[in-house]
Amino acid sequence: MQLVSSLGNRADLRALSKAFTCIVLINSSTFVEHGPYPPASRVGPAKNGLSHIIDSNMRPVFSGLTIVLLAGSCFAVPKLHIVVLGKWRTVEVHSDSADGSPENAQQVKVRTLTVDGRVREYTTGVAHEVTERYFVVRRAYLLNDALPQDAKNPQWIWRLGGWISVDRQTGRITQLNLTAFDGDTSDASWYRDYVAYCGNSDDGSKSYLVVSQLGRRKPLIRKEYSGPACTAPTWERVPSRVTFLAAGEKTSFVVHAHNADLQTDTTEEENQ
Repeated sequence: MQLVSSLGNRADLRALSKAFTCIVLINSSTFVEHGPYPPASRVGPAKNGLSHIIDSNMRPVFSGLTIVLLAGSCFAVPKLHIVVLGKWRTVEVHSDSADGSPENAQQVKVRTLTVDGRVREYTTGVAHEVTERYFVVRRAYLLNDALPQDAKNPQWIWRLGGWISVDRQTGRITQLNLTAFDGDTSDASWYRDYVAYCGNSDDGSKSYLVVSQLGRRKPLIRKEYSGPACTAPTWERVPSRVTFLAAGEKTSFVVHAHNADLQTDTTEEENQ
């Protein structure tokens, strides 16, 4: 099994910094609590001689309690979440575009995504490392295909879903909202925190070339085109450029920090 979670160097540095700060606070608290005591004239008149006794006896108790509380709150170690992608297994995936017959099912490899020993999701495809803390992976899931008149036992079929992001430090899993992403036809390609794919409108009447960036609600590019679904787009590093091959044409976009520009060298695919 592949372990994909650990606390990074940044978390270790933050823990050490917090520990040093707590040591300073505890030492300061010890110095203040243990003296020097104020003069008796400033404490107030004693009643039956008990005030001075209670005051002098309770100061060390309060001092020790303060140290214990500071130590408990300061040296609490953050919980280490363990995120694991399990072993591959092959399943049959059905789509709405197919007729549901076994011969039209697609063979796909899936594996479990577990957090702290609990299965949280099923995934498919290769995970993409976005940062040292986050990675994204495509989701697979089981859907009950039983009709109302069928037997009470559910009839589970595998389906391909959208993409999810996983936080290694917190173990949190978030569903990504990718514009016009179609679970049956879209084939996403990732680079850094950018993702490119061909998508469809809700009614399937329109097709789009889409480039999105994590953390942004609207896509950088959503360009309509005519034709069937395309294969996964290809990326280049310098400059950051993505190329779509859709409807027999190559279309490229240069991707900047928060936008993308269409290149003019759109060429038709050569006939082979």
